[in-house]
Amino acid sequence: MALTIHRADLLLPGAGRAPVPYGAVLVAGDAIEAVGPYEELARARPLARVRRWVGVLTPGLCNPYGPELLERAYHPDPREADELGTEPLTGDALAALEMTESRWGASARRGVRRMLAHGTVAVAGTLRRPAVVDAVVRSGLGIEERFTEPPGPPVLDPLAGRPVEEAFVLPPLDFEGRQADFAVFGVLVPPDADPYAALARAGAARCVATVLDGRLVHRTG
Repeated sequence: MALTIHRADLLLPGAGRAPVPYGAVLVAGDAIEAVGPYEELARARPLARVRRWVGVLTPGLCNPYGPELLERAYHPDPREADELGTEPLTGDALAALEMTESRWGASARRGVRRMLAHGTVAVAGTLRRPAVVDAVVRSGLGIEERFTEPPGPPVLDPLAGRPVEEAFVLPPLDFEGRQADFAVFGVLVPPDADPYAALARAGAARCVATVLDGRLVHRTG
């Protein structure tokens, strides 16, 4: 089974766990085998591949606006940019389009890629369009139940307007056997600073890597 150590300047395990400077996550296949200081994991697994990230490693994020962003918005194809722009279309702009099931599926696949670029590993809400459900399932994104309507407007950034820990998927990263879903954000946190405040200020658009089921599904740079 392939072993990979993901090392970052700071690890935030989530669920109130203490931050780990120069922390790391050891991934075995699609699951987390261990979490802790990088040097300890490297000694325990000297043959593991190592990925070094600059920034903060956290649990992956859950976007609460699954239906709103994937079934009530159209994500234009880059080839449509001159005509439709690059931002998601809603309201009258969406109503003016001839939306087929196939076009909804293509839009959802592009929307999923944008979500992955924001550290998202799951969406919340009930999805009803078959083509959209298929796009989400094929991507590996989780689908979480939503008990209350989130405050609007819908945004791609799961950290916008929410406490950072509320955006993290559960359980925390140090839960043995947990699915290897996490993200890295290009945020440098001074030793005496609040890492959650720094991450909230930067936002999920600073995502540099997203790992889903142990697979590196998004990377910048």
